[in-house]
Amino acid sequence: MTPSAASAARVGLERDARMRIGRIRRAARRHGGPRMRGLVASPGGVLRWRAVLRPALTGPQGALVRPIAVATCDADRPMMLGKTIFPLPLHLGHEVVGEVVDIGSEVGTVRAGDRVVVPFQISCGRCTACLRGHTGNCVAVPPTSMYGFGIAGGLWGGALAELMAVPFADAMLVRLPNGVDPAVAAGVADNICDAYRQVGPHLPGLLAADPDARVLIVGRRDIDDPFTPSCLLFTALIARALGARDISVVDARPVFQDRAATLGFRVLDPRQPRDWPVADLTVDATGTPSGLRKVLRHTATDGICTCAWSMHRRGRLPLQASYLRNVTLHIGRSHIRHHIPRVLDLIATGQLKPELATTNVASFDDAPAALREHCEHDALKTILTTE
Repeated sequence: MTPSAASAARVGLERDARMRIGRIRRAARRHGGPRMRGLVASPGGVLRWRAVLRPALTGPQGALVRPIAVATCDADRPMMLGKTIFPLPLHLGHEVVGEVVDIGSEVGTVRAGDRVVVPFQISCGRCTACLRGHTGNCVAVPPTSMYGFGIAGGLWGGALAELMAVPFADAMLVRLPNGVDPAVAAGVADNICDAYRQVGPHLPGLLAADPDARVLIVGRRDIDDPFTPSCLLFTALIARALGARDISVVDARPVFQDRAATLGFRVLDPRQPRDWPVADLTVDATGTPSGLRKVLRHTATDGICTCAWSMHRRGRLPLQASYLRNVTLHIGRSHIRHHIPRVLDLIATGQLKPELATTNVASFDDAPAALREHCEHDALKTILTTE
């Protein structure tokens, strides 16, 4: 329990703590019942299929979904290596396309046999937060309720399994467009939508005012950083799909530099921030307060900076300079379900090709070996499929 973990835990318990603790207690007491296989990450980098409880329908609004394609999230590698605040062991997987196998009596938007994207955040679709599009902060469930993050996510299970229980099927499940490969769209459940929210809400207005508006996307400055950089590449691809012509990317990891250069993006040296352009839209994916400060300094007057990831309790920000230059800073988690339809439309129309970030495709049966390879070698995105 580091100070950062304790701070995050307080957020997770700031409301509905009794509901979250009750769910954990019920899970701890459930020893009997049907079992299925689920891929569990344990301390020491151990990855193994284990017998986990088979989920049942959560009620008349619920559905059961059989995963058919699961993508690694950029946070999965450090989680598997025990380098995050999320306690191990945990049931892995939260970026998924699946097939509906059963629905509750009140479900009307999907039926058995439909292929669907399952957002990793749990949301009801009816509360005040969901109705505003803030589906990552649904008030029908405790804060940060999500698949694939173990006890930190509320023990909702993982996508690397035979079945997933979806409590609010009409609100959460989004049909996969005809002709879209499930393996291509699996990352829509998290990383691809997370990339979209960095640029999608802001670029159209900036480009309308100036078709040459610059975009600067800054990732990790440590070559050995355990987080994978697929979201960074998705962000650049989405910026291009939305019409940006001047896109610069910064990241120390060779696998990202090589792929980004191949795709025609301007790749800059993370050790030479003086050479970075001042941009109308900047994306901070450095994961550090010092990195965010550098990115803010490269945000243009009246520009926008979005911070993709920050689990630090505090950081010194250049508030005076940002105030005088009228810089807007967005920091926080993405509301995945809100962005899924727009992102699927970009994929279905061919404007966005997520497969350009894929470095490995393997079967569910080979998942432990494929994920060990994902942890040990250069990787952007690993896709695991049942088909």
